This record gives sequence, structure tokens and C-alpha cells, in this order.
Amino acid sequence: MNALTRRPVILQVLPALDAGGVERGTVEMVQAIAKAGGMPLVASAEGRLAPMIAYYGGRHIPLELGRKSPFAILRNARKLRAIIRKEKVSLVHARSRAPAWAAKLACRSRGVPFITTWHGVHNANFRGKKAYNAVLAAGDRVIAISQFIADRLRREYAVGEDRLRTIPRGADMVQFDPENVRGDRVSAVLNSWNIEDDGAAIILMPARLTEWKGQGLLLEALAIMIRERRTTRPWVCVFAGETPEKSTFPAQLKSRVVELGLTPHVRFGGHCSDMPAALALSEMVVVPSLRPEPFGRVVVEAQAMARPVIVAAHGAAVETVQHGETGLLFPPGDARVLAEMIAATLEATDEERMALGHAARLNVLEHYTTRSMQQATLAVYDEMLGEGLAGRFAEHDAGK
Repeated sequence: MNALTRRPVILQVLPALDAGGVERGTVEMVQAIAKAGGMPLVASAEGRLAPMIAYYGGRHIPLELGRKSPFAILRNARKLRAIIRKEKVSLVHARSRAPAWAAKLACRSRGVPFITTWHGVHNANFRGKKAYNAVLAAGDRVIAISQFIADRLRREYAVGEDRLRTIPRGADMVQFDPENVRGDRVSAVLNSWNIEDDGAAIILMPARLTEWKGQGLLLEALAIMIRERRTTRPWVCVFAGETPEKSTFPAQLKSRVVELGLTPHVRFGGHCSDMPAALALSEMVVVPSLRPEPFGRVVVEAQAMARPVIVAAHGAAVETVQHGETGLLFPPGDARVLAEMIAATLEATDEERMALGHAARLNVLEHYTTRSMQQATLAVYDEMLGEGLAGRFAEHDAGK
């Protein structure tokens, strides 16, 4: 890039920078934009990932964009207009509905390209919800994070191929590499989970403690496995995930553990800040979601770590897992089949589990890396800006 050429300024907007797929995708694109010679800005509320914006070469602008009332959206549109004008923003990328409404209004008044990514399922199960969701289908370019989401955008929101781009999320293949996880990190996670039996196989379910994620279904499957004596191996199941504020579900879940006699076998690990180490510890990773996942980043990260995965067969899981080759798929909601698959994985030989894990990591390397997601997203920016961001990003990585 010529030294006299102005750096393209890319503004991403989202509610907050806490842990989650939307937030991590935002940070990954900050890194990519900076590597490509652009200036990355992020407007959102604070969160545990906020320091990563500066670390990767961007700048965070604190702004409460998550409020959904029309008045809050109009106020935020005015604030975003001022940011676009002051920072000479070239393009705005919105990743959530309330911020997207404000960003759309601001971009329209300033003549700035407006890109959206549809990250969630966003069901339209009551009047007005589809109209609220539709802003994420209204970008100059609309990014779907899986074929499952792309199909829905075509079918329900009439997004044409001229605007629709399907870019799967990815795993950082350096961060999520079994060879790069040291023993001290593994020991620290193991101690935090209060697991005393070093020989116990760890069944890991990484997800927020929310009913639709399927923790209750997994408990039922574990109870069946014990009742029917399907395995002789010692094991512990760890639920690694945050507890939502004001939710009664975690307490219900813990009561169910006691009712099913699973107390010796279950741990609640809370938020885990070192997921590669947690995955390295696990014998398998279970993702039993009761509703279709729009992508399921943890499934890909577990496969990147060469862990066997057992996943409900709906949503994007049927894209990221090849049954019997890179993982196992079970009928959604079927506790008995899930129990059978968990037991079979526990009873498999080390060689069988290693072969499945090896194939899983190769699958991720070929189709689902963070780098490929970053480059494809930069190429979408290039479509709107006529820049060479994707090419410069590739050159930067090649020059390492």
C-alpha cells in the first residue's frame, strides 16, 4: 500500500465484548484488518475481550449498543454517525440486531457501505420479530456463518446471491493444536474442576448453562449409561460454561444431578479461560443442543484439538461433522442413542479414538480455519471498497 494512501477504516459494531462466538469473531477480524493495513475500530460495551482489540492493533470505542428500544436505537444512530464522520470510517460491519439497526441508519445518512453477519438462529416466533431480525438480512453484503443459515436467509428473507456470502467460522489452528498445550495448563484446568481421580475419562460439555444447549439431555443419557452398566471405565462429566444472570436453570440442573444419583460423576466448571487445555483434557466433547446451532464453533475447536465429538444432528453440525469419520451424530433429543455413543467412545481403543481425532483435525484444517474466515471476510470488504485487503493479508502471513 502506498504510504500516501489512506488506510481503510473498518468499524465493527456489537452489543458487548464478553466471551462468545460473535465477540471472538470480532476480535479475529480486528487482527485481520490490522494485518491487511487497515484501521480496525470496534464500538460496543466493555467486556472481558475488550483489551484484545488494542492488543491486535485496533481501537475500542465504548458505546452501549445493545438496547433495543426505538429511542435507544435512534440515539445510537446519531452517535455512530458522529463516529463515522470523525474517524472517516470506510465501512461498517454489524454483527447483532440492535447495533445493526443503529448502524444501518448511520450508514444510510453518511453513504457508507453496510455489511452484516447473521450469527444466531433468530427465530421469528411472534409478530414483529421477523421485521426486527430483517436488518441482518439488509446489508449491502450479508454474511451467513454456515450453509444452514444461508439457506434460511434465501428462503425466509429473500437474500439474493448477489448479496449473500457464506463464510463458516473457524478455529485458530495454532491456539487449538494439541502439540501446543503444555502440562502446566492442563493441570491448572484439572485443579479448577476439582477432579481427584487422574484416571477418570473426562466427558466435556462446553456451553452456557442454558436449557436449549442440552445439559439436561446429557444428564439423562449419563443416567441411562450407569443404569444399564454400559461401561466399566471411570469417568467424570464437566459442564464448562457461564451461568446466565437471573436464570433458574442452573439450580434446576444441579437438583437433577442429585435426583439421578450423578453427584460423584458431574462437575460444574463455570467459565473456562483456557479452552485448548480443557479440550486437551477431555476424552470426548458432547454438544447435545436441543435447537439447531447456527454454526457451533466449539465443535470445530474440539475437532481441531483431535477430540472425538458427539453432536446432535441438526443445524450446521451436519456440515462440520462427518458421521463415523470425523465425529458422531445422534438424533436430536434422543438420550438413549446419546448414551450408547458416549459408552462406545469410552470403550473404544486408544487407537480408534486417535484415528477419529486425527481425521477430525484434518477436516478442520481443510475447511474451517480462522485464517480462511478472515481472508474471505476481507474479500467481502474489498467488494465494497475496491481495496486489496485480502491480498495484503495473505502477503503478511506468507512473509512471516
